[in-house]
Amino acid sequence: MDIEVLFVDDEEDLRRAASQMLDLVGYSVRAVSSAQEALAIISYSYAGIVVSDIRMPKMDGMELLKRAMTIDSDLPFILVTGHGDVNLAVDAMRDGAYDFIEKPFSEERFLDAIVRALEKRELTLENRELRNSVAQRSDDLATQIVGRSDRMRQVREQIRAISATPADVLIIGETGTGKELAARAVHELSPNKNNPFVAINCAALPIEMIEAELFGYEAGAFVGATRARFGKFEHARNGTIFLDEVMSMPMDVQAKLLRVIEERALTRLGSNELIQLNVRFIAASSEDLEKAASEGKFRKDLLYRLNVTTIQMPSLNERKQDIAELFLHLVQQGAVKMRANPKHPSDSYLAKLASSEWPGNVRELRNAADRFVLGLDVDNESSLSLKNGDLSERMAAFERQAISDELHVNDGYLKAAYKALGLSRKTLYEKMQKHGLSREDYKKEE
Repeated sequence: MDIEVLFVDDEEDLRRAASQMLDLVGYSVRAVSSAQEALAIISYSYAGIVVSDIRMPKMDGMELLKRAMTIDSDLPFILVTGHGDVNLAVDAMRDGAYDFIEKPFSEERFLDAIVRALEKRELTLENRELRNSVAQRSDDLATQIVGRSDRMRQVREQIRAISATPADVLIIGETGTGKELAARAVHELSPNKNNPFVAINCAALPIEMIEAELFGYEAGAFVGATRARFGKFEHARNGTIFLDEVMSMPMDVQAKLLRVIEERALTRLGSNELIQLNVRFIAASSEDLEKAASEGKFRKDLLYRLNVTTIQMPSLNERKQDIAELFLHLVQQGAVKMRANPKHPSDSYLAKLASSEWPGNVRELRNAADRFVLGLDVDNESSLSLKNGDLSERMAAFERQAISDELHVNDGYLKAAYKALGLSRKTLYEKMQKHGLSREDYKKEE
């Protein structure tokens, strides 16, 4: 994303010098001579930051700051001050300014502030886009298999192509990557979507009863079989059978499974009657079945029969660019499930999630989202924001925490909070919006 610098100063020499400095290091810059010109450019979706002098005719930098904050309170706004303006700049920081630079300034100081502000703006716009994609996504499959990375686009393309056919499928991926979700998506897009989808966790089936559970049995087939019973396979007739962790299936049962897959029919224990199934088999494994087959731990013929088509589910560490969007999606799901109204996670929090390791993959991320919905990760988010990032991010985190603490002490009563913080009601309201805080979250329960 190309983020530009909007430089506002009524002195032509300063505009030219700043433009040359930024051009030399490769930044896009637009220099204007008045606050009015700047306001004509600034918008909520403006892909840029503002650097403005304070002392200007007609409309000064302070007034420009106030108006810019009403357009977008997340817009990084850097004020350039002269000698004697420092106190004024500190007040401006309280009103929403991102940083201030005192004249005369070094090139290093100027560029450091610019770089941090550009990074913040890019992150803000990216996360807004992610939130919009979560809220407005029209592709039904993309609402189930979330992610805009090339790997996830490929997974969705495979699912669409496979679902229209009766082909069996093998899904490979680490624990928690969404293998069953992909299997259900194949079923729900298939012509048999209104027929049963039967998920079987092969690792959880009792060894001594696995055949009876899968194939069913007739009365008298074994001691205790007082009446006939359908097996799980038979319950899935005309639908889809999902065999999770198929590697866990004993070798002798693998041989019988192979026969069922080849004939699309089974015989119950204690019977000679062949029962037609007309099902699609989808198998999943978190282990390398090719390696297991070469080591004699999994039947090669069964492997070749199952992997007519193969879907490889990537781990979260292989698609880190999807983590923020996926977390927002999981937060929405958790909010519905728990009948909660969580605040939006901050940009710095989403960035930290995206840079973290997730050995448990989507399952672990879902747990984090549920904790966030329940408000159990609020302290973690605050401490995470305070301990990480540059000075401006830490200041923003501190500001958010201070407001949150005051609202908590005053049970959401705004007048007491803004007086204690030394703010106007309008400024407190704007900062609450900026940090995703709601007074309703701090009111005492009746």
